[in-house]
Amino acid sequence: MKIKLIVAAALLTGSAAFAQTPPAGGAMSGAGPMAACRDDMQKYCADKMGPDRRACMEANNDKLSDACKKARADRAAGR
Repeated sequence: MKIKLIVAAALLTGSAAFAQTPPAGGAMSGAGPMAACRDDMQKYCADKMGPDRRACMEANNDKLSDACKKARADRAAGR
């Protein structure tokens, strides 16, 4: 029984990770435009996820690095 649960968990985790893999050069790859915000996200919003993280970043906008502010503005403008 325990092995079946481990195998099922591994399959589900692998499927979820695969389904969420961003395209090459995406924000999660480290090469995307939002990579400029990685340190700021860790510093101010590490305990937040999804919409809560976005709200946290907005609430801390005045503290963010210039590079992160530019990346956020470019993303909002669709660039």
